[in-house]
Amino acid sequence: MTRTLVIGAVAYTPNVVTIWEGMRDYFADTDTPIDVVLYLNYGRLVDGLVAGHVDLAWNTNLAYVRTVKQTGGACRALASRDTDLVFRTVFVARAGSGFAGIEALKGRRLALGSRDSAQAAILPVQFLHEAGLGNGSVELLRIDSDVGKHGDTGRSELDALRAVLDDRADAAAIGINTWEAIARGDVMAGAIEAFWTSPEYSHCAFTAMPSLSQADADAWLRNLYAMDWDDPRHREILELEGLRAWVPPNLEGYRGLFSAVEEQGIPDRW
Repeated sequence: MTRTLVIGAVAYTPNVVTIWEGMRDYFADTDTPIDVVLYLNYGRLVDGLVAGHVDLAWNTNLAYVRTVKQTGGACRALASRDTDLVFRTVFVARAGSGFAGIEALKGRRLALGSRDSAQAAILPVQFLHEAGLGNGSVELLRIDSDVGKHGDTGRSELDALRAVLDDRADAAAIGINTWEAIARGDVMAGAIEAFWTSPEYSHCAFTAMPSLSQADADAWLRNLYAMDWDDPRHREILELEGLRAWVPPNLEGYRGLFSAVEEQGIPDRW
């Protein structure tokens, strides 16, 4: 392969620049060099991929679903992080609240993150419905912080947690990454406890249009998968991006989000 592949990603925090500079430097030493275009929101990233401005998009799960919908299923997911295949939503409450299971939310107040966050807003509503807690049986407090970032900043999840501590909500829906930070004591140590964890689902995926040939995709994937946790040069990038290995995507893990988007009337972009 001789041409440089252009990858699109969203700069949701300053360290995203560091990550993608590292990825660009890594691929410069392979036969599949890349360049990177950074967007400020996922709507523009999806638009850029569909329009052919980039060859690949580093999409959240909602951005992937929207790309599938906008292309009539013509796009394809190429790779994910190992951590993307085991993503979960956690329902949490103030420590000592006595909540036990999702059923404890009936008649209570649940704080949700930004409306375009799959882990902190869209899928939590789906989980409530699946548990028979739809139709207003749970009062929802929606906190729309950083709409456009699909919850990547974690800001809306922290705001939902503050709503619990301020007694504006009885519980909050957060992603597994935020919960693990709490469990480590990085934030709100000892103040919050988990009482329900969702089944696993898929999160981010590199997404391509049919214009990217299978041969070019395979060559690029071979080098992506070659990133090695035991190589200190690679580990620095992998740690920043939150994975130990790049893996093939699990498309089945998006099924619940496709259903939630349809049932909740989530628009193709905000």
